[in-house]
Amino acid sequence: MRNKMRPQEVIARKRDGGSLTEKQITSFIDGVCDGHWADYQISALLMAMFVRGLNGGEQDLLTRAMLHSGEVLDLSDIAKPKADKHSTGGVGDKTSLIIAPIAAACGVAVPMISGRGLGHTGGTLDKLESIPGYNVNVSTDEFRRIIKRCGFAMSGQTADIAPADKKLYALRDATATVPYIPLIVGSIMSKKLAEGLDALVLDVKTGSGAFMRRLEDSKKLAEALVATGRNFGVKTEAVVSDMSQPLGKYAGNGHEVFECIKILRDEAEPAMGPTRELSIELTARMLVLSGIEKDIEAAKAAAVAKIASGEALECFRQNVEMQGGDVRVCDRPKILLARGLFECVIEAPASGFVAEINTFSIGNAMVEVGGGRTKAEDGIDHEVGFEALAAIGQEVREGDPLCIAFCRNETQGGKIRKKLTDAYTISGESVLRPSLVREVVK
Repeated sequence: MRNKMRPQEVIARKRDGGSLTEKQITSFIDGVCDGHWADYQISALLMAMFVRGLNGGEQDLLTRAMLHSGEVLDLSDIAKPKADKHSTGGVGDKTSLIIAPIAAACGVAVPMISGRGLGHTGGTLDKLESIPGYNVNVSTDEFRRIIKRCGFAMSGQTADIAPADKKLYALRDATATVPYIPLIVGSIMSKKLAEGLDALVLDVKTGSGAFMRRLEDSKKLAEALVATGRNFGVKTEAVVSDMSQPLGKYAGNGHEVFECIKILRDEAEPAMGPTRELSIELTARMLVLSGIEKDIEAAKAAAVAKIASGEALECFRQNVEMQGGDVRVCDRPKILLARGLFECVIEAPASGFVAEINTFSIGNAMVEVGGGRTKAEDGIDHEVGFEALAAIGQEVREGDPLCIAFCRNETQGGKIRKKLTDAYTISGESVLRPSLVREVVK
C-alpha cells in the first residue's frame, strides 16, 4: 500500500484549516478504495474539506489521486483526435446522443463514459436503454472496437474507472457535501480524464433546473473545470447554458431519444430547436479544440452538413447496431413512444406571458411517475415523459395547454398535476426568452 497514513492525522490537519499534502491526499484515496478508511472517517474528511475548503493545488491533487485510483484508457492506437463532452445535468438535457455521432462523422473519436440519472436530472445511460437491446455495459476492449468502427462508443463507468469516485459520491450525497466546487471538479474530471482525451467540452447548466442555479456559481464551476482540464494537458472549454426551462420539446427517456433521432434525421420540429442549437454549439467547440476545424462558424457549418447529409445518422445507426440495440428506431423513431399512456394536460390558469418555469419541479414530477430515480438502485420507466408546449416569453391565453405529462394512468397524473401547474408563472407583462448560451469559459 503506498503512502498509508493514519486517517485521524489527515482529518485533523484539514479540520484545523491546514493544506493537505500529496502524500495525505493519496493516502486518503487509497484508503477509500481498499477499505483502510471507514465510512465515518471518509465522511469526516469530506465535511472538513467542505467547511475548511480546498485550494487549487489540493483540488488538482485530489483529482489526480482519484484519476489514478483506477484505469486510464489508452486509445493511442486510434489515429484520430479524442474528444468528449460532459454536462452537469438538467431536465430534457439530451445533447450527448446528438453530439457524439456528429463529431464522429466529422472525424473525432468520442469515448463517452456516461452516468445514470439521479434526482431530478436525467442520465445518458437511461436514455440509451430506452432503445430495445442497447447495451451500455461493454468491456474496455469492446468499447475500443466500437470506437474504431463507428467513431464513438457510449458506456457506463466500469469498476476500473475512477473507483474512488463512486464511494465518495455516495457519502457526499449522504452528508450534504455535494455542492462544493473542488469536490465536484474531482468527481467529474477524474472520470473524464480517465478517457485519455485530447479535448473536452463542458456544458455547465444554470437556472431553476440546474444543479447550480445562480449564474455566478455556474460560471465559477465552469472556470474551475476548465482550469483543471488544462492543468492535466487536455484542451478544455466550457459553455454555461440555460436550464431555466426544460431543454427542447421532450423530457423522459424514450421521448428524449425520439427527439434526438428526429434531429439526426434532419426532421427537427420548431420546439426541438434549442436542443439542436445547443448540440451544434457544443459539437463545434469539440471540432475546433480537436483541430478538425479552424473556427467556430466553420465547425458549426460542418456539423450542420453532417446532419443534412445523413452521415451523423449513419454513425448513430452503426453504434446502435454494435451495442446491440434495435436499429429500427433510426428509421421509425415513433416506436420509442408508447401508446395508451394517460395524458395529463396542464392548462394556463390565466392569459399573459410565461414568465418563469420551475424546471426542478418538472424534473421531480417525472421522478414521481417513474421516469427518474431518487436512489441509485431504483428502476426506471423509460416510456413516461413530458412535452413542453409553452416556453418562457411565450404569450398564452387562459386554457391554453402549457405542457403534457405522459403517465401510466390517471392516478399518476393526479399526483403530479398540482406540481406541474404550480411550476408555471404567468405574467401580465411581456418577458424576454433567456439566451441559450449564457457564458463561454476558455
